[in-house]
Amino acid sequence: MSQSPDRQIEGFIARFDPAVARVVRACRAALRKRLPTAIEQVYDNFNFLAIGYCTTERTSDCIVSLAVSAKGVALSFYWGATLPDPKGVLLGSGKQNRFVRLESAATLREPAVAALIRAAVAQAKTPLSATGGGITMIKSVSARQRPRRAAPKPARGQVQPSRRSAARR
Repeated sequence: MSQSPDRQIEGFIARFDPAVARVVRACRAALRKRLPTAIEQVYDNFNFLAIGYCTTERTSDCIVSLAVSAKGVALSFYWGATLPDPKGVLLGSGKQNRFVRLESAATLREPAVAALIRAAVAQAKTPLSATGGGITMIKSVSARQRPRRAAPKPARGQVQPSRRSAARR
């Protein structure tokens, strides 16, 4: 018997440093509460664990997603380049996506970030369902992935070998 999506997601999250895992768990719970009818799409890819909150099962209908790496957690706005951002909190310069770094779930409640989430919901091509509960879908799990934990820092006075020199040994 296969694991439930929630158990699978917990396994994905558990591979990160405890501090990163705490932030992603809290942010996931906060977004689930804020967007209860959204379809939660999960991609455990090479670069990131991505947990998207979408209006339909199509990824292009994603409103926001949590992008998790060894470096931390970000709130990614799929159509962020089109959002009003008078406070200038969005990062990124691509044609479509923008993001906000999340130090904790409290960042989601900051007025500028909350306004961005509301704007993203309002501009969704397909509106969120007004009733019912959202579902969780595991869309993709990559066999190869970047390390989910930051590399340990070398002890004082030690030089850490580069990946290239380590590969030659």
